This record gives sequence, C-alpha cells and structure tokens, in this order.
Amino acid sequence: MPVHLALLGRLHVALGAFGVLCGLSLLILAAGTSVALVDLTIGSEDGRAGVWILTICGGLLIAGGLALIVAGRALDRRSRAGRLGALALAVPNLAVVPFGTALSVYAFWVLLNDDARAEFGRPLRTTGSSRPEMR
Repeated sequence: MPVHLALLGRLHVALGAFGVLCGLSLLILAAGTSVALVDLTIGSEDGRAGVWILTICGGLLIAGGLALIVAGRALDRRSRAGRLGALALAVPNLAVVPFGTALSVYAFWVLLNDDARAEFGRPLRTTGSSRPEMR
C-alpha cells in the first residue's frame, strides 16, 4: 500500500500543476482579450463578459490545482487532513473527464482501503464478524 499512496500523492501534484498551468493560460488569455478590446475600442458588454468568464474559470482552475497540490503533498506526509482532503477533492474531480475521473476512482480505491486507513492512523472498518454467518 505505501507504493500506491506515494503514487497517488504524485498524481495529485501532477494534476494540480496541470490545473495551475491551464488556469494561468486562461488568465493570460483574459488579459490579452481585455487589451484587445481596449485597443479596438470595442467596449461592448459581450466582450467584457467574455473577459470575466475567462478570469473566473482561470481562477477556479488555479484554486483547484493548488488544492490538489496541497492534498498530494499531505498524502506524501501521511497526514490525516491530506487523506480527508484528497477524498473531498475526489468527489468534484469525478466530473473532470477523463483524468480527474480516473484519479478519483484510484483515490477512492486506495484511500478507503483498510491498509491505507492503518497508514493514516485511522481505525479499521469492522470485518463483519458481528453479523451472523450465512450457511
């Protein structure tokens, strides 16, 4: 399990870095669009709305990417908050097809395993020994 946890941490950092780079590129595109609108003296509401959309999407990508990087680093340190953060980020990441979905499924598989729970100092799930056996 330590190999899977290390890989999961590195994948979080890699996907987070990709998100930050995409967000930065959208912010640069928004700045260029804003300058072009001023240069062309097109001050329409549609142009400004497009700049705001690019800016908001870029900011969200940067924030999400930084959150993934922080969670990945915390997973490497075997922090309980890192485990919870990675599980919390896995839920919205399911919608980021295909890489976010794959990372989320892998995160659920690794982090909800009893071996991983032991690595993070969490109590193990019950094995079902209290239930009556089926014959």
